[in-house]
Amino acid sequence: MSPRAVPLTIDRASARPLPQQVADALRRAIVDGVFVTGDRLPSTRALAAELQVSRGVAHHAYDQLAAEGWIEGRTGSGTYVAAEVSVVPRTALVGPTTPTDDGDLPTLALRPGIPWTPPRASAAWRRAWRIAGSEPAPHDYPDPAGPLALRRSICALLARARGMTVGPERVVVTTGAVHGLTLALAALRRSGPDPKPVLAVEDPGYRVAVSAALAVGWEVHDIPVDQGGVVVDALRAAPDSTRAVYVTPSHQYPTGGMLDVGRRAALVAYARDTDTVVIEDDYDSEYRYDVAPLPALAQLDADRVVLLGTIAKTLGAGVRLGWMVLPAHLVEPVLCHRSAVGDFPSTPLCTATASLLDDGEWDRLVRAARRRYRDRDAAVRHSLSEFGELRGSGAGMHTTLILSSERADAVARAAATRGVEVPTVARSARSNPDPGGLVIGYGRLTDAELRTALDILADELRRVGT
Repeated sequence: MSPRAVPLTIDRASARPLPQQVADALRRAIVDGVFVTGDRLPSTRALAAELQVSRGVAHHAYDQLAAEGWIEGRTGSGTYVAAEVSVVPRTALVGPTTPTDDGDLPTLALRPGIPWTPPRASAAWRRAWRIAGSEPAPHDYPDPAGPLALRRSICALLARARGMTVGPERVVVTTGAVHGLTLALAALRRSGPDPKPVLAVEDPGYRVAVSAALAVGWEVHDIPVDQGGVVVDALRAAPDSTRAVYVTPSHQYPTGGMLDVGRRAALVAYARDTDTVVIEDDYDSEYRYDVAPLPALAQLDADRVVLLGTIAKTLGAGVRLGWMVLPAHLVEPVLCHRSAVGDFPSTPLCTATASLLDDGEWDRLVRAARRRYRDRDAAVRHSLSEFGELRGSGAGMHTTLILSSERADAVARAAATRGVEVPTVARSARSNPDPGGLVIGYGRLTDAELRTALDILADELRRVGT
């Protein structure tokens, strides 16, 4: 099969690097159906000659698209549009200012926490389930901790991704971070004397965590956050019945603060001094774009910290699988609680997930997503930095623009009339005065949709004023 001609143009006056321009153009050509599954693309030498760029530019562009799963190299044959690419209809890329047939505007939702999944993820998912389906049917109740094979795979992941050395006997498979939180709270309540124990939480913070704590009989005490994350000194005013602290130190939700080493040490010291457990939701730890992730709190004191992890930010929340790393003294109470209430992990789902972790697919998916989010993080900074302080840049899947509450609310309402849904920080605040701002989630949208949404937000920020 002869390679297809590539109808691409580049703008040498643009500030966007040439490899990214070439990758963008090829990606659009695939999305628009100019290239279809199985089409052979020119060699990097031919592409470089056609565009009059260096061969390195063509190599970088192809590497980017291969990492995202759009194209694949075949040894001795060439480069082709990947077989697993699911083309997005062009109508899905239309900006939110284009009315639909019924006169309504399509919504571009800048919701945090919803991941972009590379095209190759679907193929990897199917392969994992073929492996799970080849196993004998699980006739007996599973281990309440989860299959040993998956727990070992999680230990290996934590070692390479977080630098943690932990044995499988301290790992428990969950359906996600909130499930892990409720298991930890149930175990702590069983082992403590307080009829109504208190969970200290970040405010503004993750309201589902608050709801989960209240649902299992805990009271909640709000702790303020600032640009560096949870204000550890404020914990000193927490009630004496405080038995646990829930934090998101890698990328605070929703303000984006990243807890530095000093505050991490202070938080662990507080837990030791007060006989408290820190529940660390390792939210967004996979995605850091400036420096390597900071060590997990669990590495500072394995006896005082419960670490919660999930695949919700890679394959999506609908998969419903996560894990928790427990202090040794909490393992038995957690497993006893699970057995008592008939809460067991799904053996086939665990088998499929272990396959993704063991064959390197998880790592490849995270690397592809990290590249995509790094570019989107930069796009948010480029579009919105003139309007106020941006918190959380350089990590995660969202950036928070700090504004007065009044201005944030006005911009959000105005953007909604133009088809852009953007959460405000106020939605996540409880008793503490929220700093005010817009939470710009950039995981789920296409690049074209994000550019459109950011342009609309910038327009409304200029119009609304200070």
